[in-house]
Amino acid sequence: MSTTGHHAAHKVVVIGGGYAGTLAANRLRTRPDIGVTLVNPRPEFVDRIRLHQFAAGTGQATADYGTLLGDGVRLVVDSAERIDTAARTVRLASGRALGYDYVVYAVGSTCAIPASVPGAAEFAVPIAELEPARRLRARLRELPPDAPITVVGGGLTGVETAAELAGQGRGVTLVCGHTLAPSLSAPGRRSLATWLSRHGVVVLEAAAVNEVRPDAVVFADGVVRASALTIWAAGFGVPRLAAASGLRTDALGRLLTDETLTSVDDDHVVAAGDAAAPSGRPLRMSCYAAGPLGARAADTVLSRIAGTAPAVIDLAFTGSCVSLGRRAGLRQFARKDDTATNVYFDGRMGAMYKELTCKVALWKIRREARRPGSMIWIKGGPRPGQPVADGARDDHGARDARC
Repeated sequence: MSTTGHHAAHKVVVIGGGYAGTLAANRLRTRPDIGVTLVNPRPEFVDRIRLHQFAAGTGQATADYGTLLGDGVRLVVDSAERIDTAARTVRLASGRALGYDYVVYAVGSTCAIPASVPGAAEFAVPIAELEPARRLRARLRELPPDAPITVVGGGLTGVETAAELAGQGRGVTLVCGHTLAPSLSAPGRRSLATWLSRHGVVVLEAAAVNEVRPDAVVFADGVVRASALTIWAAGFGVPRLAAASGLRTDALGRLLTDETLTSVDDDHVVAAGDAAAPSGRPLRMSCYAAGPLGARAADTVLSRIAGTAPAVIDLAFTGSCVSLGRRAGLRQFARKDDTATNVYFDGRMGAMYKELTCKVALWKIRREARRPGSMIWIKGGPRPGQPVADGARDDHGARDARC
């Protein structure tokens, strides 16, 4: 990192320092005449795919930006409140304003506890972001080992959280709005269900939570189950910055773009990661997609500066992986359109694969810092023709593919 770039020929402000934004900031350094400023509300990088470990006290989920950002990237710890597209400035919470030639919109995703469930916002603790995960970690330290815990959300975030706690001997109930781990194949789900059952996790499928109380969860059928701690892992949203800036979004609030990730309203705003909705058909929210989307967003900006036509996003999915405590995991393979096949492996090999992919996520960012333009990814996905498979967003959304 450095504080250079104030007088560069081209100024790019990257909003959001997650997987997509950090990689995009590094990649933009392929041109020495670009000044790159990364705006992030926290002084440290959040490794979101490890938040379940952090909350359970079995791992860490932050990294020093000094180890991730290349020379020339200026880090501004602040929150963006509005993109003034007319003045080409980013208004910050501190009152500052950053001028730009291009913005990379990489604000990521957030936890989304529905207001329609009484008590959920007050008594349930989400796990999608660092600050709630810290609260969750503190709550878990205070709980007796035999206290009943409820995890709401049957996607991979909920599964990993439940498994991490079950691996410590905690009594966990996992509530699935529909099917357990809908992104997996039927054989993969059976493997997952077997592991959860062996470790004492009670899985409730097709179960709707009607109310969260300080010490219980109330279901749609009137059943009340004791819950000393309720963890919310069912659904994710995105920050409202795009809408607040007068830019068009989809129903969830993701920035509407074309297939080059350029805003449909302003070709000086380019999106990446969870908050992008190319052609109104966003890719599945995931760490897996964030890196390629960050790279493509940076390449789009570089093309526009060079006066050449930007390429369209082309990303093939390969599947997903899920950790089951510290000693087991599952790797699910998928077709390029993100539909699961019946091929998977689990057990210790699954755990090793998951740990490797988590490490690779940060390794790719660091490699881009050392060698801007080095990020490559698997291409040949269905875009821009048919939409990517969307069934896995059922309970889950933002971190379904994990890494």
